[in-house]
Amino acid sequence: MFELNLEINHFLDTYWQKKPTVIKQGFTDFIDPILPDEIAGLAMEEEVESRLVYRDEKQQWQAECGPFESFEKLENDGATLLIQAVDNWHEEAQQLIRPFRFIPNWRIDDLMISYSTPKGGVGPHIDNYDVFIIQGLGKRHWRVGDNTQLSEFAAHGALKHCEAFEAIIDVELEPGDILYIPVGFPHEGYAVEPSMNYSVGFRAPDQNDLLSSFADHQIDSNENAERYTDRVMQQREKAGRVEEQELQELHRVMLANCATPKQLIPWIGKMLSDAKHDLDLAPPEPAHSKEEIIDELNNGAQFMRLGGLRALYFEQDSESIFINGEQYNVSNCSELGQLLCDQDEVAGELLNFLNDDEGGLALFTALVNKGYWYAL
Repeated sequence: MFELNLEINHFLDTYWQKKPTVIKQGFTDFIDPILPDEIAGLAMEEEVESRLVYRDEKQQWQAECGPFESFEKLENDGATLLIQAVDNWHEEAQQLIRPFRFIPNWRIDDLMISYSTPKGGVGPHIDNYDVFIIQGLGKRHWRVGDNTQLSEFAAHGALKHCEAFEAIIDVELEPGDILYIPVGFPHEGYAVEPSMNYSVGFRAPDQNDLLSSFADHQIDSNENAERYTDRVMQQREKAGRVEEQELQELHRVMLANCATPKQLIPWIGKMLSDAKHDLDLAPPEPAHSKEEIIDELNNGAQFMRLGGLRALYFEQDSESIFINGEQYNVSNCSELGQLLCDQDEVAGELLNFLNDDEGGLALFTALVNKGYWYAL
């Protein structure tokens, strides 16, 4: 549906996580996949994360969190409505993520959409993730600064801003233009006229995220945790000193379950595949039988992966795939498992795996009945 006008290898070598760039007419003849009224409708839903950012009469920044019942503030200039994870809720908007899957699936976070009235924006800020910003309806003026140390402050409890910066990119985006901003580069954008923007963001967990998640995993799953011992003990003169061999043993015990990268796979697969936002799950009623799945495929059905669903596997482990925070054994159907993780849509090629593979058919049927894949 959307074809990206970009020489991908050149982009990756020159710009990815290195410097920002403007991709003029990255999407030619761009047509918005969602209407402003639909954005407002999503912002009224309890399950959808939304914010309204504006300035009050004293020009102080304000931010409100949804769900919203009315949108009077969008009748004035200087207001922006933002919706997170629209790919989880809107099938057509979800298609905007596909052209960016030259970045591995596990790195993709979500599709955020904003609608702004003239002069609307969220202020100068620095993101801790890479982002492609696609211009839809209207025009927006963007300034991007260099990756230098800038002070940051809370312009509002829900808004973190940075100090003023000199622009290395100063541009007005038109429909179909794309602005790529790597992590750490300050930027600000304001609508020139009623405007829609689509932001494809990328997750990059930091050390604290990883350590905290792994510690939680250990506490939940390691009931017989190894304890420090020192059976070989000699009298010592300095009772207050921790000896070198004791520190080494403490270090070994602490890292015993993560001494090699492969040991991390069961935890990190669940963490990386876990949905950050609610999914629009709708398990079929009644549940599909295995025979019905085969019949649908024989009749030309395509099965699409649910928007926002994370599915991944590891090069080092051919026996597992991870979907929505769960680990699935695919030791007897690894090619099927990898196909499901690699492709957003699967169709006739599935029959090559399912016709003679009872285990693979049972797995796929179970995934369909969870609402993770659905027939088109």
